[in-house]
Amino acid sequence: MSFNLATILRESAETAPDKPLVHAGEHSLTYAQVDEISGRVASGLLALGLEPGDKVAIQLPNLPQFLFGYFGILKAGLVVVPLNPLLTAPEVAYHLTDSDARLLITFEQFAAAATQGAREAGGVPTYAVAYGALPDGTRDFEELIAAEDSGEIHPTSSDDTAVLLYTSGTTGKPKGAELTHFQLYMNCTASGEVFGVSSADISAAVLPLFHVFGLSSVLNVTVRFGSSLVLIPRFEPEAVLDAVERHGVTIFSGVPTMYFALLQLDVTGRDLSSLRAAVSGGASIPGEVIRAFEEKFPGVIVLEGYGLSETASTATFNISAEQRKVLSIGKPIWGVQVRVVGADGRDLPPGEDHVGEIVVRGHNIMKGYYKKPEATAEAIRDGWFRTGDLGYRDDDGYFFVVDRLKDLVIRGGYNVYPREVEEVLYGHPAVAEAAVVGRPDDRLGEEVAAYVALKPGADADVEALAAYCRERLAAYKYPREIHLLPELPKGSTGKILKRRLRG
Repeated sequence: MSFNLATILRESAETAPDKPLVHAGEHSLTYAQVDEISGRVASGLLALGLEPGDKVAIQLPNLPQFLFGYFGILKAGLVVVPLNPLLTAPEVAYHLTDSDARLLITFEQFAAAATQGAREAGGVPTYAVAYGALPDGTRDFEELIAAEDSGEIHPTSSDDTAVLLYTSGTTGKPKGAELTHFQLYMNCTASGEVFGVSSADISAAVLPLFHVFGLSSVLNVTVRFGSSLVLIPRFEPEAVLDAVERHGVTIFSGVPTMYFALLQLDVTGRDLSSLRAAVSGGASIPGEVIRAFEEKFPGVIVLEGYGLSETASTATFNISAEQRKVLSIGKPIWGVQVRVVGADGRDLPPGEDHVGEIVVRGHNIMKGYYKKPEATAEAIRDGWFRTGDLGYRDDDGYFFVVDRLKDLVIRGGYNVYPREVEEVLYGHPAVAEAAVVGRPDDRLGEEVAAYVALKPGADADVEALAAYCRERLAAYKYPREIHLLPELPKGSTGKILKRRLRG
């Protein structure tokens, strides 16, 4: 079957050509404008001799040019390889080499590392979005836009790879998950329907668009349903509230640390009444944070979902205020199946006493890891993707993530789930952020260690926090080590990086 994901842009542009698709700073662009400019990028890429199926890496922050490049690459029948702008030169070289990228589109601020990485990868041609002088070795992205728009969308098979999305690489080198045109279309369609998105919505795009959450659940959903997008290049809490006030944002999507930061703001005198829904993903959001957020922002409902790069983003979701369960990741979206299995691969019965690995099957599961058949065979067994996440389901069919399989702490033979300890810490009035990891211990195998950042102006010492945990957790669960930090280390999406805490 012939299908190209860029059809979502073309269809929305034909339905409402003059409707704003993107707001960025002082400027706005309509659907017709983004459709036309991305078409010129497609023509420019093909004029360079690139052929359908070739890989093009795009390393941009949340700017309109990301949309031009993303949809231009798709329209040309090429494969998009989104890269984090903050990658070092050796990391850029690795991703370009591993993906077989034929071209790199980057941003002037990151062009030095990007061009060095491109040289190390064998001299990959590099184009930069630049507002000043171009760095040596790069060409101007405007050259690609200078081509004439043919108006055509190159026919691709629905099973062709549309996006090669690299995993975070928490275990070894990052791997490229191959996501097809059909998978990404189905995921943004099913996700948008379960999110309740309509053409009247305006979403804040503060999650990086090079990440699966921002790319599939924010950008693709917005375009698929003909709604509008406010681009926020970097997460700054005040900038988010400014966007809500200025543009009437109705949907905010973010990771838990963003919600923590927004909770610290004084919202007195602000008109935030347009905001109706907040979508949380990327990591488990503490119940205390959900309750505090909904109290601080009346009329807003926080709905948690779950997904991974390998599942094209959303796999499960809480669909409404009436049907959600706080702390649950919800139920599978349309066309997706989820199970909880034991070490033998057999289904476990419902109940929080029956924790196993969450496995997923459906239209959203990647084709595989690019050029890594062994890793693919390990991850996908009999059509079921093994997520590496531990969880359980209840009698009503709602799923709960307990922790990452690799994050499980085994202390003296007892299983300790870090999220349970973190939930207790978040209940302390002085705690802003908390992360729990296992530390090697000669006697017990592992010891429970907590890293905590306090709220501004709050005062709590290690002894007080330990006593608070002892009162609320079994003796084998409470953290024997508590470390106070000014802030916890985070990745590009704002997710807390536990691997750095482990040392």
